[in-house]
This record gives sequence, C-alpha cells and structure tokens, in this order.
Amino acid sequence: MTSATQPLPQQLPPARVRTRVRVPLHFGDGFQVDAEVTTFHELSDGAEHLALGLGDPVGAATPLVRLHSECLTGDVFGSARCDCGPQLRESVERIARQGGYLLYLRQEGRGIGLYNKLDAYALQDGGLDTYAANAALGLPEDARDYTAAAQMLHTLRAPRIELLSNNPAKAAQLAAHGITIARRVPTGVHASPSNLHYLRTKAQGTPLTLGHGIRLQPQGS
Repeated sequence: MTSATQPLPQQLPPARVRTRVRVPLHFGDGFQVDAEVTTFHELSDGAEHLALGLGDPVGAATPLVRLHSECLTGDVFGSARCDCGPQLRESVERIARQGGYLLYLRQEGRGIGLYNKLDAYALQDGGLDTYAANAALGLPEDARDYTAAAQMLHTLRAPRIELLSNNPAKAAQLAAHGITIARRVPTGVHASPSNLHYLRTKAQGTPLTLGHGIRLQPQGS
C-alpha cells in the first residue's frame, strides 16, 4: 500500500520514437564524443525535446541521466551569467563515461522563454535576484514541467536511473511519473565573477526550489 506521502505514479500517455541519428559532438575545449540523438512523437507538451544517448546507455547497470533545460545564451554563446554551458559540457563527458542519456529540454529560462529571461536579466542588473526578477514580471519562479522527460525515459526503457542534478524538483517530478531515482548525483559548481550572485540564489533556494545542494564559500570569505 502506498503511503499518503508517496502517491502512486501518474499514468503517462506513451511516446513513440520518431528518428534516431548519430551526431558527433565536438566541444570548444577539444572534447569529442558520438551521440545517438532520438526524437519523439506524442510528447505531452508538443515540444521538440531531444534524448542524446552517450556511451553505452543500454549496457550500463544504471544509466546516468541529465535533464538539461535549453539555455541559448549559456549553451551556444558561452554567457558567463549562468553555469548552463559548463554544466552541459561536464554532463556530456560524465554520462559518456558511465553510459546514459542527456535529455535536452526546450524550456528556456526555466520555462519562461528567451525574451522573458532577458527581461529578467535587465531587472537583475537593477539589484533583483533571479526569483525576484521573475516575480516582478508576473512569472513563476520555475515553470518547468518534466512530464515529457519521464515519457522519454519510459520510451527509452530507462525506468531506473541515476540523476545528474542539483535540483530536487527534477527527481520529485520524475518519481511522480514512475521513474525510479537510484541516486541523485550532484554536478560540479562552475562559479565565475559574473554568475556568483546567481549561484548564491540557487544555493539558498526558496520554499519552492528547496535549494540546489550547492556549497559556496560564505560571502566575504
């Protein structure tokens, strides 16, 4: 019998594989790896999310999985205002080593979109933190939904994973959709002078985000 604090997993509609294609990845520091990129039909939100199979995900005892939300500024242009680009680079190498999947989710700016994210940046330049800037724009702290990610994992026959993430909300949402989290593996801390305030906000968290388990030196130390 399931306890009141552990609800039964929600039934998900099935997703179907649309295409599988090999894509060689080459990062700016010279790291290279092949990925098998999978696209899908019937994802819950209709977005064009991708699953990148790295290493030997089928042969891994427990595949390592990263849910990486799209960040055009960080992933493509190397913006130092966040840690998204370095987290993406770190995740690809670690997953390739163990075997697993990087789910690249089209949820720019924690789900608020690119233009709203840049509007929030402008407010942050005026002194607001990440979450306060979103609130000032009438937007949620975090609008991301990981239903489609759970669908993708079920379709890939990966119902039990190790989750590469500092964010407890990702694990909770996947578990609610029947994905067993064998353990949550923290990512590294990629701090720079430009993103330190951003990382401190993530580390402190809010009642919604619960903090991200990030350990930073106290301010002024």
